[in-house]
Amino acid sequence: MAKCLISMSAVNHAAKGDFLRGIVAAPARRTLEKEKIDSLEKLSKYSEQEIRLLNGFGEVSMKKLKSHMEEHQFSFMQSTRDFSEASIDM
Repeated sequence: MAKCLISMSAVNHAAKGDFLRGIVAAPARRTLEKEKIDSLEKLSKYSEQEIRLLNGFGEVSMKKLKSHMEEHQFSFMQSTRDFSEASIDM
């Protein structure tokens, strides 16, 4: 039974450090790991603007990430919040 559970888990979640390997650079992947975002399903619960604020997510990474998400029928959540730097409390 345990073997079955392990294989089912592998479908939904990548092994630690493997999520988006080959899609985005290591700094961006580490940032997602710190935020406990380890699947496209979890990633799709964030807006593009929220992810852009994270370390490692510039134009190139976002373009690759959005393309990868679209290939797997996922997209970012639509944002209604203002994420301009003026609205961020530091």
